[in-house]
Amino acid sequence: MKTQVHVVISGQVQGVWYRASTKEKAEELGLTGWVKNTAHGNVEAVFEGDESTVNEMVAWCRKGPPLAQVTDVKVTRQRFGGEFAGFAVLRD
Repeated sequence: MKTQVHVVISGQVQGVWYRASTKEKAEELGLTGWVKNTAHGNVEAVFEGDESTVNEMVAWCRKGPPLAQVTDVKVTRQRFGGEFAGFAVLRD
């Protein structure tokens, strides 16, 4: 089953290669969507793909790249839209 999730990752997640690492992991898993920094110091992302693979990506987000210190991941499940051609890092 295909799904889409919107996540907001909090903690020490900016300036630690979180976005680049997220893109690399999402592409490795074959997911589409985007990731970006927020003005509040968080990282926000949307992932689309098979439910089990999206769940694996969300689990990865709870840890992130080696320099990240994740304190919270808020996950909102959304209806699958199939709207993304690939995975992008959006600029602030």
